[in-house]
Amino acid sequence: MRGFYSRKIHSLLGVIPLGAFFLEHMLTNFAAVEGGASGFTDSVLFLNSLPLVFFLELFGIWLPLLYHGVYGLYIAYQSKPNLNRFNLERNWRYTLQRITGVVTFIFIVWHVFETRFQVTLGNVEHEELGGLMHNIVTQPLLLSFYVIGIVAASFHFANGLWSFLISWGITVGPRSQRVSSVICLGLFVVVTFMFLLSLVTFRDSEFQNTVALAQSLKNLI
Repeated sequence: MRGFYSRKIHSLLGVIPLGAFFLEHMLTNFAAVEGGASGFTDSVLFLNSLPLVFFLELFGIWLPLLYHGVYGLYIAYQSKPNLNRFNLERNWRYTLQRITGVVTFIFIVWHVFETRFQVTLGNVEHEELGGLMHNIVTQPLLLSFYVIGIVAASFHFANGLWSFLISWGITVGPRSQRVSSVICLGLFVVVTFMFLLSLVTFRDSEFQNTVALAQSLKNLI
């Protein structure tokens, strides 16, 4: 039963709060598409001006992410794919969920180190994150890594939501599971598209100028 409850908590945290944060992060990045460098910076500053933002991040992101990520690696290690015996859709979902989970974990650790951790160390200001992303996505190898990471994370989220609805008894019958499968597939396409479009937008020279502007403001101060 201990393993049962551990998996239930792992499944729940993948949707609440991590799934909600994933969608919020998508909208924050998409602000770069809608409002350019200034729109993205305003979104970042708004989030970091929320009351008790440290505790919101600690209990709403970092601790759930640590549990979900580490326990997810344990689940992936224990998994036993049987595609060679049963080449079925659910087996493919099962296998891809484990693979994308590992890829997503590696990607998130690297992304957090490059962005949020640098802000914590004081190497980068919040106003410079757009410029930092510009520097990242203008490097072909890092851009490829980010594309793979985004596709993996989007699939892991959408397919995880589909399995969450089943395991928590929300979609019980075959028809409801087919409908939720289509909805989650559509969600995967939309989320991936919005993230990748944001990634392309960060390549614009407008975001490169945010670094120079932030440095000029520092010098003036």
